[in-house]
Amino acid sequence: MAKAKTIFVCSSCGYESAKWLGKCPACNEWNSFYEEKIVNTSNTAGGKSSLDKERSIPRKLKDVEGIETARTSTGIGELDRVLGGGLVKGSLVLVGGEPGIGKSTLILQLCDKVKGEGKVLYISGEESAEQVKIRADRLNINNDDLMFLGETNIDNIQDAIISINPKLVIIDSIQTMYSEEITSAAGTVSQVREITARIMRMCKDNGITTIIIGHVTKDGNIAGPRVLEHMVDTVLYIEGERYFSYRILRSVKNRFGSTNEIGMFEMKNEGMVEITNPSSILISERNDNPAGSVIVDSMEGTRPLLVELQALTTPSVFGIPKRTANGIDYNRLAVLIAVVEKKAGVNLGGQDVYLNVVSGIKLAEPAVDLGVILACTSSYKNISIPQDVVAIGEVGLTGEVRAVNMIEKRIKEAEKLGFKKCIIPESNKKLLKETYKLDIIGVRNINEAIKALQLK
Repeated sequence: MAKAKTIFVCSSCGYESAKWLGKCPACNEWNSFYEEKIVNTSNTAGGKSSLDKERSIPRKLKDVEGIETARTSTGIGELDRVLGGGLVKGSLVLVGGEPGIGKSTLILQLCDKVKGEGKVLYISGEESAEQVKIRADRLNINNDDLMFLGETNIDNIQDAIISINPKLVIIDSIQTMYSEEITSAAGTVSQVREITARIMRMCKDNGITTIIIGHVTKDGNIAGPRVLEHMVDTVLYIEGERYFSYRILRSVKNRFGSTNEIGMFEMKNEGMVEITNPSSILISERNDNPAGSVIVDSMEGTRPLLVELQALTTPSVFGIPKRTANGIDYNRLAVLIAVVEKKAGVNLGGQDVYLNVVSGIKLAEPAVDLGVILACTSSYKNISIPQDVVAIGEVGLTGEVRAVNMIEKRIKEAEKLGFKKCIIPESNKKLLKETYKLDIIGVRNINEAIKALQLK
């Protein structure tokens, strides 16, 4: 009889220990260890493993013939942008996101867009064929080469893939798959790691492009060990607020392209619809001109996004003023409030300050600092900022407005959308080589920016 060995595995990072530990020494998570039994059978120990293949020999790298990366367009422009031009043959792509964010919808639309490129195998461990068919009919999916397999056993999945030899394989989701060689339940660290390793070996050996859908934890990370993200070629996250229809597709790892690009979609009845000009959508409802509102220009990868910032300041009823930030880092807002108090003399110490990024977009770039200060000052002074003004600039602790990158792209986007005035750092203005139709105002500190908008 096979001898069973008991180990304890951290569910957060996959660290293994011979005994239970209250705190993981690798990732410092508490109460994350669970017991797992490993059975040494002839198939995994003495025999030949299912992952074994012909022994390879070392070669000189200069003797290896370089092959130009072959890409297949997904038919979805925003997805191609994030992937770097399309799907690479034999690549392994991981797509993550919260439940209901649109992962399965987007991938099912992809299965229809690659019509005529070859067979597509959709493997689901969560939904039945009837459930997937209902969604496919709603999305008007009409691909005769699209095949469905409802299976969770990796051995049966591997046999089906080899016999069908599809062009593209979808696995929804990786946490539902299991291997009989491992005694732990599906979704555990050992199962996810083993399943991903077998899928990776299979897709690399046979040149099959594979897309894996993964669940995320409450912290927003892919459920399972971090090694999962290290093994795959590309990691994509779909982000979005629960009460907004806009979705952002972001690449956090890409071996075949840039990780700075984003794609924007809107969730509708017909599925995920591309937004080719996000800036015009994000500022489309700005009709009136209230105090505390300003347009900022933020870069997401190589794409400039014009977004509306709204600030509200009211006298604090209690002794400690309240600060609330939605879409902007709270600590960054606190720093900028301190700067505008110290360097511009705007007394926000007795004011509750509320800041919101319209449309649920999250901005992390420091180039929106100047816009935050102008919006707070505008609300406090109750003076409106003109609708045709865009503010760009990073603000330092001494009140200086520092240079930002890709200033030409930001200005061209603002000019294309009809803005007449752009406030930018003086150091950026000196380096401009082109002439623009809009009025460009260079400022060296926040006082010059406030004076330029007559907020004094």
